[in-house]
Amino acid sequence: MRSSNAQFALTFENARHSMEDVMEVNSDRLNAFMGKMITEVGAAMNASLVLLGDKLGLYRALAAKGPMNSAELASATGTNERYVREWLSSQAASGYVEYDTASGKFSMLPEQAMALADEDSPVFLGAVGNVIAAAFLDEPKITDAFKSGKGVGWNRRSECLFCGTARFFRTGYMHHLVQEWLPALDGVVDKLKRGAKVADVGCGHGVSTRLMANAFPNSRFYGFDYHEGSIEAARKAANEAKLGDRVSFAVHSAKTYPAEGYDLVCFFDCLHDMGDPVGAISHVREAMDKDGTCMLVEPFAGDRLEDNLNPVGRVYYAASTMICTPASLDQEVGLALGAQAGEARLRKVAREGGLTRFRRAAETPFNLILEARI
Repeated sequence: MRSSNAQFALTFENARHSMEDVMEVNSDRLNAFMGKMITEVGAAMNASLVLLGDKLGLYRALAAKGPMNSAELASATGTNERYVREWLSSQAASGYVEYDTASGKFSMLPEQAMALADEDSPVFLGAVGNVIAAAFLDEPKITDAFKSGKGVGWNRRSECLFCGTARFFRTGYMHHLVQEWLPALDGVVDKLKRGAKVADVGCGHGVSTRLMANAFPNSRFYGFDYHEGSIEAARKAANEAKLGDRVSFAVHSAKTYPAEGYDLVCFFDCLHDMGDPVGAISHVREAMDKDGTCMLVEPFAGDRLEDNLNPVGRVYYAASTMICTPASLDQEVGLALGAQAGEARLRKVAREGGLTRFRRAAETPFNLILEARI
């Protein structure tokens, strides 16, 4: 398919003429927009191939052993050569891998490997295929919710959403949580070193809980989530990590977990998903030590829509439409903050819940790290 905007001109000239009676169409803008849409279609189609390549280890093998042709990559991964040949061609056309015409072999640049082949990389994105797959699998439920106004809870979502979400957020937590975010909180690291009690609310598969537990062996960590399947996965991972009785997980909502004077209560990318975030913060006030700290890690967002009309906002608004807002609307109150709530709205939620001291402690291009105290 020809790719330049100019090459679309002839294709859409007839469409331009047919629409002129209805509206004034700028052919340059039309051609540019159609070029953008073809790029979008290619990205959407290749999302399934990213999932496939991640699941079958194709990226990892190519990054570790390349350059390789399709037969060599198929042999290294126990897959079929004809399928691998087509997959590699698509990846090369997408710019996800490199193709050398002279040798007929494919390879990955270090930057491509960091994004797609190395799960411990600070820029790993290979896990997004699971999340995108879940969005498509659950689309009929979300379409119905658009009509009814009802929510779609996590208990009704495709299983791949849970593992995909855990792997997607692991990248940021692994490279920022212990190194930057906790030290940005006033006095928290000293408490954790001495021995503190920490609640991880909405912990999912417990990635954030385990990272903190590994870093601070004198402290105790309690993970809570209302989704039973996620708690089971968190317990299994903690057992495999041999964290012992310093880490425990239990099925509780953000308003029912035990109030035990926690030194730190954390919400990792989940407060905006809750039906009653004000009620969740009110429970923090009851459950936390009077000198305790509440850490809110939320998707990065400005306070106005126009502040978020950018690539990061685009991803988060899409996720919010398909995942976050339906989850909140399925619960009590159903405030539906959305993934792009912004600092001002989150500050209002914290204050209404009784945490009056509030500040932005740190940030990344993808997250706001907010500190709230009594």
